[in-house]
Amino acid sequence: MADVAEIQAEPVVASPLLKQIQEMLNEEKWTRAALSNYSTGQFKELDVLLKEAREGKFYDDLKRLCDEHLIHTKNSIIALYLSGMIALSRQLIDDAVLVNLVTIFVDNRKWGIVRYLCERILDYGESKFALRTLAECYKNENEEDLITGIWERLVKVDYEEADIAKALAEHYEKLGNTETAVDYYKKALHRYINKGLFTNVREIWTKLIEYCPEDIDFFLHVEKRIAKNISEDKAALLLQDVFMSCKKRGEIDTAIGLLKLILQYNERDSLARREITECFRLKYADHSQLEEYIRLSNLSQSWRNVREAITDFEKHIAFDKGSFVFHRTWGVGRISSMQGDEIVVDFAKKRGHAMALKMAVNALQTLSKNHIWVLKATWKKEKLHERVKTEHAWALKTVIRSFDNLCDLKRIKAELVPSVLSTGEWTGWIAKAREILKTDSTFGVSQDNIDLFTVRDRPISIEEKLYNEFKAQKNFFDRITTIRDFESKKEAELDSEFFNEMFNYFTGYLRSYSQINEQVIASYLLVKEMAGRHPQLGKNLNCDFEEIFKNIEDLPALFFGLKDLKLKEEFLLQIRLTADQWPDIYVRLFPYAMLSSIINSLEKEGYEEKLVGLIQNCFENYRDYREAVVWLYKNVKNPQWFSGANITEEKKIITLIYILDITYRDIDNHRNTTENRKINKQVYTLLFKDRLLESFILKADEDTLLRIYTLIEDVKDLDPADKFKLRAVIQEKDPHFKFTGGTEKKVSRGLMVTAAKYEEKQRQLTHIMDEEVPANSKEIAFALSLGDLRENAEYKAAKEKQEILNSTVAKLKDEIERAQIFDPATVNTDRISFGTRAVLENANSGETEEYTILGPWESDPENRIISYLSPFGSALLNKKAGEQFEFFFDKTNRDEKFVYTVKEITKIPV
Repeated sequence: MADVAEIQAEPVVASPLLKQIQEMLNEEKWTRAALSNYSTGQFKELDVLLKEAREGKFYDDLKRLCDEHLIHTKNSIIALYLSGMIALSRQLIDDAVLVNLVTIFVDNRKWGIVRYLCERILDYGESKFALRTLAECYKNENEEDLITGIWERLVKVDYEEADIAKALAEHYEKLGNTETAVDYYKKALHRYINKGLFTNVREIWTKLIEYCPEDIDFFLHVEKRIAKNISEDKAALLLQDVFMSCKKRGEIDTAIGLLKLILQYNERDSLARREITECFRLKYADHSQLEEYIRLSNLSQSWRNVREAITDFEKHIAFDKGSFVFHRTWGVGRISSMQGDEIVVDFAKKRGHAMALKMAVNALQTLSKNHIWVLKATWKKEKLHERVKTEHAWALKTVIRSFDNLCDLKRIKAELVPSVLSTGEWTGWIAKAREILKTDSTFGVSQDNIDLFTVRDRPISIEEKLYNEFKAQKNFFDRITTIRDFESKKEAELDSEFFNEMFNYFTGYLRSYSQINEQVIASYLLVKEMAGRHPQLGKNLNCDFEEIFKNIEDLPALFFGLKDLKLKEEFLLQIRLTADQWPDIYVRLFPYAMLSSIINSLEKEGYEEKLVGLIQNCFENYRDYREAVVWLYKNVKNPQWFSGANITEEKKIITLIYILDITYRDIDNHRNTTENRKINKQVYTLLFKDRLLESFILKADEDTLLRIYTLIEDVKDLDPADKFKLRAVIQEKDPHFKFTGGTEKKVSRGLMVTAAKYEEKQRQLTHIMDEEVPANSKEIAFALSLGDLRENAEYKAAKEKQEILNSTVAKLKDEIERAQIFDPATVNTDRISFGTRAVLENANSGETEEYTILGPWESDPENRIISYLSPFGSALLNKKAGEQFEFFFDKTNRDEKFVYTVKEITKIPV
C-alpha cells in the first residue's frame, strides 16, 4: 500500500521525455540497483537526456521532478545527477547535490565514475571539491603525472591552500624552474601568514632570500603582514635575514633602510644599532667629518634614543664640501669649505658666506645635486627647458625625488610653471605625464594618499601597482574601479595575495553588517558580478538579494549613495527580478538617479500610467527634483506622457526658469554649490544657448510673453546681456509690446551701461587676469630668486604693480557685477533719459548747447557726453521739451546760476 501511495503522490508529467525519466526513477527505486552496476556509459546517456530537456525547454520541470523525487529517495543516482547538473549549468551556488553524488562513488572506490563526474563538474567552471577529488582519483589510478596540473588549478581557486602551493614550489624547484618555484613559494608564504604558522613562514622566507634577494619590495610588503598577523618580534627577526643578505651584496642604502625598520620594532636592539653605525661608516667612508658626526650624534651610545641619534647624524652628515644647500632668503648655494665648526657657502647673491655648523644645520636645507632647485640654479634655462619638455619620465622622477620621494601634481606644476614651462606648454605636457604615472612601473603612489606619487628603485608589477592604489584610495567606489581594473589585466592573477586582500575588503562588508547601506549593497553586487565571470568567487555570497533588500531602511538615500553606474543598473535589475512592486519602486527611485533603463523598462512592460505619474511628480516637486526635471525635458521624447501629466510647453519653460532662479540663489547662499552650478549650467544652456526660450517666444501670444518676460526679469543673477537679447527678440516680434519696469528701475539697481562698453570692460578684465597678472607673478618669482628682499628693487616694483592690478581687478569686477545693460528699445523721447540727446538754450549766454546722456563708462565731457550720475546729468534726467530749469555749477557759491530751456530731445543710436 505504501508503494501505491507514493505512486499517487508523484507529479503529473506531460512531456514524453519527462515521462521517460519518471519511469527511470521509478525503476531505479524499485529495483534498488547496486552501485557496482553503474558505469560512465549510463551517465553519458543521462547527458543526452539533459541535452534534449534543454533543447525542449523542460529544464525547470525536470529539476522539479528530480528534487521532488529526492525528498523520498535522497540517494537516487539519476535524480542527484540530473538535478545537480541543471543547477551547475545555471551557476547556482549550492552544489550539495553533486557533492553527495560524487561522495557516494568515492566511498565505493568507483574511480572511473568519480573521474567522469569531476570532469563534468569542471566543464562548468573550477570547483575546489572537484579538483581535490580528481587529484585523489589520479593518485588511486596511479596517474600521478596528471596531479601537478590539477594542483595548479586548485591553488588558483582555493586561496587558503598553502601546503599544495608549497608542494608545487618544491616540484618546480627540483625541475630547475626557479621562476615558477618562486611564484608558488610566494603564494604559500602569504597563505601560511594568514594561518599564523611562523615555522612554515620562516622556512619559505629563507628560500625566497636565496632565490630572489633583490625583491626588497616584496619582503617589505610581507613583513608588514607578518607584524600584523603573527607578531612584530617575528617580523623584525625575519628582516634581520634580509638585512644580512643586502649587506653581503653591498647594497648599503637598502641595508640602512632595513635596520631603521628593525629599530622601529625594537629601539633597544643593540645588534641593529651596531650594524647601522657600521653601515653609515661604509656609506660615508670618504666624508671628512664622519667620525666627528658619529660622536656628536651619540649614534653608538646606548643611552641616546636611537631614532633621535640617527636623525641627528643624518642632518650633520649631509654637510660636506661641495654639498648643495638652500636658504629661504638667499636661495640655492654650495658649501665651498668646512673648517672645524664653521662652514662657508657660496650663494648666487652672497658668495663666501660663513656660518657656524650648528646654525647651518638649523637654517639650511641640504639638497642633492639632482634636486630640481639645484638644476634650476646651475643649468642653463634653455637646457633644462628642453629636457623637461621632451623627457617627461626624467622630469617627473627629478621633481618627485626632490621632495622626499612623495609629490602631488600640484607641487610638480608649481616647480615647473612658469620657471621651466609656460602655462600653455604645461597643458600638453601634463596629459602625457599623467599617462606615464599611470602606466610606468617605476612610478607608484603612497599607500596613505592616492594623490602622492613616488619613484620606485625597482619596477613593480601591475598587480602591486594597482594594489598600492587600492590601499591609498579613501573612497569606497574608487576602490571598486581599481579592483575591476585589476581583474581586467591579463597579467594580473586572481589567486594572488594582492587580489585576495582587495576582494576580502568587499566580502568583509557581507560578513559583518548591522544595517544595510550602500557599501553592503555595492559589495554584494560586485561580488555577484565577479562570481559570474569567476565562479570560484561565488563562495563568498552567503546571502541573497531578497534577504538584503527587505532590510533596507531608506531606499532612495541608499540608491542615491550608489556612486557606480554599473552597480546602479544591476541593483535595478535585481529589484525587477525579485520585487512584485518593482514599477512603483522604479518611479520612487528615478529622481535620485536619472537612468534611461528605468524609463525604458516601464515603457517596455506597458506601465505608461506610471511614467505619466513619474513626470508629474518631478515637475510638481521641481525644487527637490530639479535635476530630474532637466533630464526629463532633454531625454523624454513622447509628448503624450507630458500631456497626460497636464504639463504644457509653457509650464515646461516656466519650470526651467524657476529652476534657473533657485539654483542661482542656492549658489549665492553656498548650498550644494557644485551640484547647483551643474544644474544651472544645463538649464542656462537649454534656455539661452540652445535658444529654447527664443523659439518659444516667437510662437507665444502677448499674455504669455508678459508672463515669461516678468519671470526672466526677476532672475536677479542672470547676465543683463541675456535679458537685453531677450527684450530685443520680444521687441522684434511685437514692436508695441509694453515692458514692465523702466530705466528708473534699472538705475536704482545698478550701473547703466551700453552693450559695447560692457563687452569692452569684460575684455579688459580678461586681459588683466589672463596676461598681466600671470606676467606679474613671474616678475615676483624672478625677484624672489635674486635673494635678500630688503634691498631688492625688482621685488618692490613687482609688488607695487601687483597691488595696482589687484585694485583694478576688484574695481572692474564690482562695476561689471553692478552693470545693467541699456536697452535702446526702452528709450522714450518725451523726457531726457539715458540714451537721449538734449538740445538746451543757455539763457545766460544765449547760445544753444547739445548734450548726450550716457553712463560713467561712456562719459566724455570734452565732447559733451555726460554721465547720468554726474550733477549736471542728474539735473537733466526726466526734463521735458520746453521745460525751463536752473542749475548751480558750484553749490557752495549760489551766485553762479545758469538757466536752461530744453528745446529738443532725440534718441541716439547705441
